[in-house]
Amino acid sequence: MRTLAIETASEACSIALFEGDRLIAHDHRQLGRGHAEALVPMIAALPDRGRAARLLVSLGPGSFTGVRIGLATARALGFAWGAEVLGYPTLALVAARAAAEHPGSAVTVCMNGGHGEWFVQDFINGQPNGAVRSLSPQAAVDGGAQAVIVGNRAAAFAATLNSGSQLVMDLHPDARAVGLISSALLNHDLAPIYGRGADATPMAERHPA
Repeated sequence: MRTLAIETASEACSIALFEGDRLIAHDHRQLGRGHAEALVPMIAALPDRGRAARLLVSLGPGSFTGVRIGLATARALGFAWGAEVLGYPTLALVAARAAAEHPGSAVTVCMNGGHGEWFVQDFINGQPNGAVRSLSPQAAVDGGAQAVIVGNRAAAFAATLNSGSQLVMDLHPDARAVGLISSALLNHDLAPIYGRGADATPMAERHPA
């Protein structure tokens, strides 16, 4: 069965096409912005224009816009192709890469969040050990870290922590690694994982002045 993986939750935009467990095509770009313009052409350039019986897409947390772009694209392709669409947590993808290289190690994933905060979550053997948190750098330091710190803010976290005892892996999410994620973390519910509250309060919820 062919699987198309879509990862758009960070500065990176990546896709991967698999035949069973075998990677047959891949594209990974550090865009910063512009996922909406880049994603569909990237998929169209894959063999058979990326057509697959199953799609795996990042649920976040990460860039609000990036997550929504990935989900909208996956839903549209799933409908057009009659394909199954499953979501996965972005931080679990990063943790799975670390667990594959350092099996048995406890891992703290630290990724860029919004408003100067970091998304932080602990994993053991690729499984979440606690909920994802959106923390200021100081709050993250106060909470400590596991033996391995991984993610696109791993180096900054380790430097702020200043313990010198952690192994640091500076990684972005990469769609090529979706096969490393535990199947128990794949979800038919495609609700985004935002990791923190909305930036604005809906008008209906505001109190009159």
